[in-house]
Amino acid sequence: MAEPSIALFVDVQNIYYTSRQAYNSHFDYNAFWAQVTAGRNVSRAIAYAIDRGDPKQQQFQTILRAIGFEVKLKPYIQRVDGTSKGDWDVGITLDVIDWAQKVDVITLVSGDGDFDLLLQKIKSDFGVFTEVYGVEPLTASSLIHSADCFFPISSDLLLPIKKPKTKIQNK
Repeated sequence: MAEPSIALFVDVQNIYYTSRQAYNSHFDYNAFWAQVTAGRNVSRAIAYAIDRGDPKQQQFQTILRAIGFEVKLKPYIQRVDGTSKGDWDVGITLDVIDWAQKVDVITLVSGDGDFDLLLQKIKSDFGVFTEVYGVEPLTASSLIHSADCFFPISSDLLLPIKKPKTKIQNK
């Protein structure tokens, strides 16, 4: 029997902030990749991120590419009123609809409840199996219930946040 084909879609900003808020940790993309791809054929893997031109973010994006993700970037927009914009919901939706016709499994990594209708649509229209990985206390219950399978992000998929080393001054 052939391995099932899978397409992965990661809402980087959502997972960054929810992992940080709930666990004071970073999402472990290497552990996630190993877990989600075991026994599966990866047809597509896309990580959606915001580009601030920050060197640490660029290094992180290089790591994502080395793991196997295509990284799609959108510019960070700071509005005059102090609010910001950097939303990938429409881009993720378009890609998921496109790939739902081509794979056996769609895996979404996000806690955003706006995607619940998307999962319902692709399941009914294409019969694709859907999975969601999200930080459970910060994942919309409507999204959890729309997925065929929900995987809570917990310690096996988290890395501690490294604190910068402070220099000790000699007096």
